[in-house]
Amino acid sequence: MHESRPNTEAFEVQPYPARGVAIAGLIALTAALFAPVEAATPDKTSQSARLTELSIEQLLDLEIYSASKFLQKTSEAPAAVTVITAADIKRFGYRSLGDVLASARGIFVTNDRNYQYLGVRGVNRPGDYNSRILLMVDGYRVNDANYDTASIGQEFFLDLDLIERVEVVRGPGSSIYGSNAFFGVVDVITKRGQALSGAELSAEAASFGGAKARFSHGQSLADGGDLLISATSQSSRGEDLHFREFDTPANNNGIAQSLDGDRAKRVFGKLSLGEFSLTGAYSERSKAVPTAAFSTVFNDPRTKTKDSQALLDIAYRGQLSEQVSVSARAYWGGYFFDAIYPYDQPPVTVNNDMSSAEWWGADLRLTGRHDDHTIIAGLEYQDNYRQDLKNHDLDPAFVYIDEKHRSLRRALYVQDEIRIARSLILNVGLRYDNYSTSGSTINPRVAVIYLPQPATAIKLLYGTAFRAPNAYELYYADATTSKASQNLKPETTASYEIVGEHQIHPNLRATASIYRNDLRNMISQITDTDGLNVFLNAAGRIRAQGAEFELEQAWSADRRLRASYARQTTRNEITGNELENSPRHLVKFNYSQPLPGDDWLAAAELHYTGQRRTLAGGSTAGFAVANLTVLSRRLAAGLEVSASVYNAFDKRYADPGRPEHVEDAIGQSGRSYRLKLNYRF
Repeated sequence: MHESRPNTEAFEVQPYPARGVAIAGLIALTAALFAPVEAATPDKTSQSARLTELSIEQLLDLEIYSASKFLQKTSEAPAAVTVITAADIKRFGYRSLGDVLASARGIFVTNDRNYQYLGVRGVNRPGDYNSRILLMVDGYRVNDANYDTASIGQEFFLDLDLIERVEVVRGPGSSIYGSNAFFGVVDVITKRGQALSGAELSAEAASFGGAKARFSHGQSLADGGDLLISATSQSSRGEDLHFREFDTPANNNGIAQSLDGDRAKRVFGKLSLGEFSLTGAYSERSKAVPTAAFSTVFNDPRTKTKDSQALLDIAYRGQLSEQVSVSARAYWGGYFFDAIYPYDQPPVTVNNDMSSAEWWGADLRLTGRHDDHTIIAGLEYQDNYRQDLKNHDLDPAFVYIDEKHRSLRRALYVQDEIRIARSLILNVGLRYDNYSTSGSTINPRVAVIYLPQPATAIKLLYGTAFRAPNAYELYYADATTSKASQNLKPETTASYEIVGEHQIHPNLRATASIYRNDLRNMISQITDTDGLNVFLNAAGRIRAQGAEFELEQAWSADRRLRASYARQTTRNEITGNELENSPRHLVKFNYSQPLPGDDWLAAAELHYTGQRRTLAGGSTAGFAVANLTVLSRRLAAGLEVSASVYNAFDKRYADPGRPEHVEDAIGQSGRSYRLKLNYRF
């Protein structure tokens, strides 16, 4: 069937000439200022602190933690892994975790002018809030208890300047992490306070009235202790945006005026003493929504969403014997959503959509090393004691939804890495999960890693994964735009992959992988025959398959090249149709090098995303976006300056819309700028 392609040039972007939250914030700030905090696994950060001292060969084969819950070389990990370091984040001028992840091969990010959404190996389903990726910070599970959201935009509670590295582990991770580790695991490793060794001030100015300020302080304490605290505030006026679907005089000729604003604030702290650690964080983000999502009134300045997150995590790591270590943690988390949606009924009625989730949990893990075995066994428990969904009109008052739920998840797992020979590793794992909402599941993983020579690794990987339906998918029903789906089944996938990694010479590495994912019971949001949005296990049998290739060349610590190509297809085996928002081609180039005189460093990246189908049956054109950053290195003692240009060639392009949008595709920003100053004292 011939598919029409909307003209994306028509999307004009015109420059503009509760109590639980309070308590969580107080707890997090108090923890940050006064309590003991370290990453849950001190051995992870011991190497991170030395990143700038590593040789070029070591930089191309960093040790990672997240693939197996213990440190191992990327070449020996039972997965295809990408590591993005603090130096990468700085030199390429990334502004959000979504920007960071978009630089990794096989990953693409879309934006609906409210949130950023993560696509992995061709899959980014309509209505999903990044629930098929497990997001962690220092091993702490970040996905919330109502939407399972992995926040990667400005609502993410951690400032990028506090990140030491990001580990991206592709493939099913349910054998060791459970639900949400469906397509992969992203673990954000934070810096230790000793990396700052004092105070740091940062200020930014950007296009569209963008401004940001951050204060951080870090230091080493007696007896190996460490402290890091940080606070960030940022805002943006945003752009005036034109949407042709609303281009009538009654709708301001399709221009959403002053409706792209964004405000956020974050507090983060961690402190460690001995074998104990404590982490606290709190964030708020308020975003004006210009797209008239969920059939709201176009160009109404009251349309806003607010996301708040809080966490408190206490962890212990010690040795039971020379061969056996123990890790334990207890945690509390909260996520709070508050949105204002004006509807023209008439007269205009203001609707308030709210969600509150709070949970606590505990983990216990033993790691034993004996002869050629590294064995991990663990227990997990999480009580989602508050899962509230509410939707009501303010005036006249009318309640559409007032759902209050509670759920439990319990799990136990075991994994063994067996060194059969010097050149052969077998990694096997098995995990049992029980959800009070969807029952029990068992997921295995088997990896055979062959190392014919020190410079070469060949990995044969198999694993399964699942994602339990979340509270939003199960219970949200407002009778006007959505209805509930309480009979949803968990999604499942079986994954097969071959990965080859070869160090061509000490400064050049090549990686290639071929994979196939067989997906079942995929949950998608559709518009039913009654006009209401509903989540169903409606996607049938989906096969996602493809190949990824990457070259990394490092001439020096600052002169580096990373280039990748991903070819992927995702197809519903029943209908024969390719999935929406699934590009066949992804091409990425990232290059940095010192400028003459060595006082400045320049970095450029070029990302190409192929054509994608939209929900209405059309398609968005493929596009390439180039970004450029120039970074000072010796401007003045303690002072660092960077200047960035994003979408340098002012390319006009669009991302596919979602079920809540009238727009089949949503236009993205043209050229923009940022100036950033960092001062350490």
